Amino acid sequence: MLTHNQPMMTELLGRLRLQKLQINGAADLASRSMVSAGRGPFGSPSRRSVVLTLGAFLGVTLSAPALAAALWDEGVAPASPVPLADEFLRDVAPRLLLPDDERTAYAARLQGALTAAQVTLAAPQFVVLVDRSPNVQAALLYWGSAERGWGFIGATPVSTGLPGKFEHFLTPLGVFDHSLTNPDFRAEGTKNELGFRGYGVKGMRIYDFGWVASPRGWGKGAMGKLRLQMHSTDPVLAAPRLGTAQSEGCVRIPATLNEFIDRHGLLDDDYERAVASGDTLWVLRKDRTPTPSPGRYLVVVETQRTERPAWSPLPVKV
Repeated sequence: MLTHNQPMMTELLGRLRLQKLQINGAADLASRSMVSAGRGPFGSPSRRSVVLTLGAFLGVTLSAPALAAALWDEGVAPASPVPLADEFLRDVAPRLLLPDDERTAYAARLQGALTAAQVTLAAPQFVVLVDRSPNVQAALLYWGSAERGWGFIGATPVSTGLPGKFEHFLTPLGVFDHSLTNPDFRAEGTKNELGFRGYGVKGMRIYDFGWVASPRGWGKGAMGKLRLQMHSTDPVLAAPRLGTAQSEGCVRIPATLNEFIDRHGLLDDDYERAVASGDTLWVLRKDRTPTPSPGRYLVVVETQRTERPAWSPLPVKV
């Protein structure tokens, strides 16, 4: 995807196919303005940096796949692009547009939470990170590992626990395993006595993380037991309020994010292992296109922000 137009992309790729002398000349020019993070292993600019610099000269921004293609065209194996990033942009809404420094800071928090929980990932995989801070209320999807690093895929507004009401818990902090020990199920789409479809429309998946300890949001705030789930919510009465704390302790997410995680099996590591062993699991959709690197963890943090960041605006309906 380009931020300008296809002719500019064609012009950029044409320049990338120039003789090595011309590329090296651009590299010399780029090296005088690049920070150390953009350099190759011996202090010379990396080919990635050259491509990005040429793109800047043309006013073109490359997506990860386009950048990888440009690098490969020059005979240099690129770093692997983050999987499903473009699909997230196409299929998930609403989205939050985090600046690079925020993406990096949240990646550090994610890895810090995994380390604190003594969770070591054997291979890169998908992880859902939630910031329960009242001034944020966001889910961020990452792919990676401690060894590879963390690639940002996208972010959406969510609703976590709203204290102050009976049987309303604070969404607990920590790392929560998604496994067949607590099997998922699907919404029936029925309304309660208040006309509220708590799990959203029929067919939406409920990701179940089991019974966990969590602070009560009423009384003296003692610890209690919460059935932690991540799920869609009423499309009329609650979805417009995503981005604010509203739930009884679960994590409410947009229906499009629910479908995205479900269709690609992003948290289905345990489920896919069972299928590979010959099990038949009714909860898995028949039209799924499972990722080859599924994960299994929901990570909840709190940044304790005193002000709402510009990239996470309040919803119109609060």
